[in-house]
Amino acid sequence: QATEPSMKKHIFLLLAGALCACSGAQQAAQTTPEVRVEGDQIILAADSPILGKLRTETVTASPYQAAFTTSGMVQAIPTRYAEIASPFAGRIVKSFVRLGQKVTPGSPVFEISSPSFFDTGKAYYQAKQEMELARKSLQREKDLLQNHVGVAKEVEEAEVNYELKKKEYENAEAALRVYQIDPETMVLGQPMIVRSPIAGEIVRDNIVLGQYIKEDAGALALVADLREVWVAAHVKEKDIPLIQRLSQVEVRLTAMPEAVIRGEVYHVSELLDEQTRSVEVLIQCDNSDRKMKPFMYATVQLTDAATEAMLIPTT
Repeated sequence: QATEPSMKKHIFLLLAGALCACSGAQQAAQTTPEVRVEGDQIILAADSPILGKLRTETVTASPYQAAFTTSGMVQAIPTRYAEIASPFAGRIVKSFVRLGQKVTPGSPVFEISSPSFFDTGKAYYQAKQEMELARKSLQREKDLLQNHVGVAKEVEEAEVNYELKKKEYENAEAALRVYQIDPETMVLGQPMIVRSPIAGEIVRDNIVLGQYIKEDAGALALVADLREVWVAAHVKEKDIPLIQRLSQVEVRLTAMPEAVIRGEVYHVSELLDEQTRSVEVLIQCDNSDRKMKPFMYATVQLTDAATEAMLIPTT
């Protein structure tokens, strides 16, 4: 009758024998002549059944263009977009435009009656009169000095006074020209005409006759030239190297996915968005047909320039 320690010993010996047998069988399988591994090559025996399942194909260098897709949004070009507001508080007395109307730089948009504008015009005329008086005073002092009845000190004081009055006049004139007002044709007390600073089309009209506008009121009209627009696309950090030599850009609007719109990269942002880990790429597109509306969503496909690469079928 075997004791417990001796039984454990017999079981251990049986397990050790089984492991040795399995190891020997595995080693024999690895050294089978049908499959050998020599360095980076796998060598099959001539009678191996695997040979009948292998297919070979010659791989050569071919032109390859990497492409990726990202999202984008249509934007109006800032230099072709203007929000027209009243520079002074007052009451609107006349409108010169309607929605869809074409305007040019200097075209009248609306007319406003404003006490503040009256004060600005009054300050201009006052500065102009004071400058004329200072100029006449300076000329008089110079004539007196030439006739030996004047004093050089008074001439110098008259020159300083004239220069000061001249600067005040120039500032008052510049304040009017900022609002596209010609001081030479301005009539004191006349309502102010607000004009368009750019050429384009009236795309929003919030002008209400008789409405009183405060100085901090928002835009009453929007003028935009939408013959060309930008599409702002966001390219992920890992794809930034591909946009350095882009050959073509295709834009598809979410509203019209079947229409392909060609575009050109206008600008690549120098800053990376820390939250999205992407850079903004502005793509300029022709919009003569007015299909692209600001704030529309779009899908942008960016294609890299062709390079030589070894192309291997995925199958």
